[in-house]
Amino acid sequence: MKIPPQETTFLRNLYATPADWQRDLFYSVVRAGHLHAGVEHRIQRETYPGHELILCLSGQGWVQVAGKKHEVGPQQLVWVNCHHPHAYGAVSKDPWEVYWVRAEGRSLDRISQLLEVRSMPVFAGFDAGQAAMEFGRSFDYLEGNRPCDAAHVNAAVSSIIAMAFDARLSDPDLIRPDLPMPVQKALEKMRLYFHQPIRVVELAQLAGMSESHFSRQFKAAIGTSPIDWLRRERINQAKRRLIESDDPVKEIARQVGYADQFFFSKDFKRMTKLTPTQFREEERQS
Repeated sequence: MKIPPQETTFLRNLYATPADWQRDLFYSVVRAGHLHAGVEHRIQRETYPGHELILCLSGQGWVQVAGKKHEVGPQQLVWVNCHHPHAYGAVSKDPWEVYWVRAEGRSLDRISQLLEVRSMPVFAGFDAGQAAMEFGRSFDYLEGNRPCDAAHVNAAVSSIIAMAFDARLSDPDLIRPDLPMPVQKALEKMRLYFHQPIRVVELAQLAGMSESHFSRQFKAAIGTSPIDWLRRERINQAKRRLIESDDPVKEIARQVGYADQFFFSKDFKRMTKLTPTQFREEERQS
């Protein structure tokens, strides 16, 4: 019978302090490593900076978030948003061996919400071998001294996040395979009638819901509010018209549902960083 190790062994133990410009541009890893847990391995915190991505290589572990405990096995990935109370550790009869990184980045909170990691922190059904390679790549570049090493660490973390997305969106037991019907109806109406005045209350009535309940369900499914989605659809339609026609900007604004050219131009620049006229000129030259 295999005797579990009593002490946790760090096979690789890495620290990093990213520069401000690296934090602004990239996902930054501030702590990472490879450990073989002992029987009493356990981490418990109320709050801590960053997000931890943990790849179980062998053995068994567990993670507890939002008051619920989840089992973790080999070739599974754990995502912990450390800003919320959390705990994780090894199963004493078969302590896990893991790779882990603690990453920081402005979008990680939003991504973790989209992937519902508070209720489902464990990911399965992805290429664990490729994930292990990405963890290893982040370790190697984390120890580098070149300015470009930060970009390579960012690429490795981005690949791991992409695998989490792929695993979650590919598993019909963990996420809705289709958009809820009320959301589908709202999207269909906005795609067909983007050029007409549309209010959230009308979409909610179409869905047979209260306005607040509909807005919450739409944002949970799409990741943005109905009005923000409609604005972006109108800007997408305007882009095509700016390139394919010679219509004045004021007329294109009217065609896509803006009664006021000023508000159209303001939204357009906010979303594209260009005025409608600049966009037309740049795209026609390319």
